[in-house]
Amino acid sequence: MNFTGLIIVAAGLFSLCGAALDWNLFMQSRKAQWIVGIFGRNGARVFYGILGLGLMVLGGLIAAGVLVNRR
Repeated sequence: MNFTGLIIVAAGLFSLCGAALDWNLFMQSRKAQWIVGIFGRNGARVFYGILGLGLMVLGGLIAAGVLVNRR
């Protein structure tokens, strides 16, 4: 199992939880304010929810060895 994939899954889970639970800490961060300014608060929640799901799928594929980092 690849440790990098697990870190990506954790980042995706954080993003998904921040969007689903509407965390002020998450949505009022300086970098998230740019997305909130473009899409509005609810649009940013959808954006970060989809981003979180995507990161979780990507991290799961990396952790399972389906996607391999070739350096």
